[in-house]
Amino acid sequence: MRIGLLTEGGYPYATGESRLWCDRLVRGLAPHEFDLYALSRTAREEAGGHVDLPPHVRRVRTAPLWAPEDDGRTHGRRDRRRFAGHFRSLAHGICAEPDTSGPDATGFAAPGGVLPDALPQAAEDFAEGLYGLAELARERGGLHAALRSELAVRTLESACRAPGVRRGVSAATVPDYLAFVDQLERALRPLSLDWYGDDALGAADLCHAASGGSAALPGLLAKRFFGTPLLVTEYGVQLRAHYLSAGDAPLSAPVRALLAAFQGRLAGEVYRQAALLTPGNTHARRWQERCGADRARIRTVYPGMESARFTEVGEDEESGDPATLVWVGRVEPAKDLIALLHAFAEVRKAQPEVRLRIIAAPVREPGAETYLAHCRSLAAQLFPDEAAGAHDVGENPVTFEEIGGPEAPTLADAYAAGAVVVLSSVVEGFPISLVEAMFCARATVSTDVGAVVEVIGGTGLVVPPRNPRALADSCLALLRDPERRYRLGAAARARALELFTVEQNTAAFRGIYLELLSRSPVRRSAADGIPFGHPAESHVPGILAGRPVSAAGRAGDPDA
Repeated sequence: MRIGLLTEGGYPYATGESRLWCDRLVRGLAPHEFDLYALSRTAREEAGGHVDLPPHVRRVRTAPLWAPEDDGRTHGRRDRRRFAGHFRSLAHGICAEPDTSGPDATGFAAPGGVLPDALPQAAEDFAEGLYGLAELARERGGLHAALRSELAVRTLESACRAPGVRRGVSAATVPDYLAFVDQLERALRPLSLDWYGDDALGAADLCHAASGGSAALPGLLAKRFFGTPLLVTEYGVQLRAHYLSAGDAPLSAPVRALLAAFQGRLAGEVYRQAALLTPGNTHARRWQERCGADRARIRTVYPGMESARFTEVGEDEESGDPATLVWVGRVEPAKDLIALLHAFAEVRKAQPEVRLRIIAAPVREPGAETYLAHCRSLAAQLFPDEAAGAHDVGENPVTFEEIGGPEAPTLADAYAAGAVVVLSSVVEGFPISLVEAMFCARATVSTDVGAVVEVIGGTGLVVPPRNPRALADSCLALLRDPERRYRLGAAARARALELFTVEQNTAAFRGIYLELLSRSPVRRSAADGIPFGHPAESHVPGILAGRPVSAAGRAGDPDA
């Protein structure tokens, strides 16, 4: 089977869990051939080169979303009229008020998540405009100039001023229109790529998008042009991520409203067209259902993680300082280290000998450095350096360390440093660090955010977010009860080995690939090189000759 793997800002270039998950999937499904189609977000991603790829990866094609991609193509009068009509439909679909009785832009599905027979008019307009622009780009070249033209701006202005538009859109002004069409051109850049030929996505048996949003756009077009089934995996819902990051961008309120509406419409269309959706947890699944996804086409597949590197720690009952709390992760405001430090202050009042080790991944982002400096300053204020005697050097009970440093050279060493691992986040998708702690057989205290409750499954303590007192009480309960720590840690390790390993993830997708292929008709071009790819009667002149073979029925059967 030939798989077209679609990524954005991840595999095979970027580091991080997204890259690791895709790499494990590709290597674990060696009997299949993979073509990688990657949308890169920054020049630094491509400049760093991609990871070493296994031999069954046939090709890697990359398209940037970060640089201007003007191919110099301008449209004639007839093509401008085509563009105007399709863009008008797209703009109307974006600007129209969402219909809360069915799946729509920011996506509220009918009760039970079941799609109705007819889409709301605005969603139909969005789909018509999207595919119309894609067909125009395929026939006449890229849309860079057209999407940034005065015609596009005026069409958008008309849609924003029409009756019945969503709240916040009607207040847009000319600078807002210009800013939005700039963002829209980048988001729709996959429409203008040269990936939609018989030698590219047309040759794939299945398109697998590693996320929603722009990464799934080529898969939508492959289904439109070639009938290729689309599988969409979301371990972090793109629409949710857009909402969370919208406030960080220096954009006006009308532009943010337009971008949110576009992302919502795109998510709804992706979920409607996908043959199967595989969210990584129930939290992501709920988001998909709220955006109109059909429950019958959703199957939760937990991400696979390497467990072998944590085996030694997980099987060592004596590892871990019983008077040390450990936090492991990326330093950012969403992790709420401020609440953790205040909770630790309460812990120290009850048990002065307890220490807290904050072990973080190397800080690269300027914003993260500022937040880390603020946390260090707060720790110095809350916990002045302490010394055992008048001639000893004082030490702070809170230490800030980096993974790879002398005290924690590996992730396993970081989790082995203490008997209790703490997660204090206020925003979390799939909690990677929590699963790693479970592999290490650690008792955990976590905040109830994202998929935490689903992952922990009763093998750790869970408290409300932004509640330092509850966090402190749970930490003290585990610090004071070694037998309970051991029982919870052993149960957590058993649960993680059952649900969250690479092997279970790979086995799940192996079955899904075969299932989706069995539902799809075999195109003649794809079956020519396969022995018995066509039944003997299909080669006999007559009504059966040249008919495709359906995996679900007989050749020539119109109902197959």
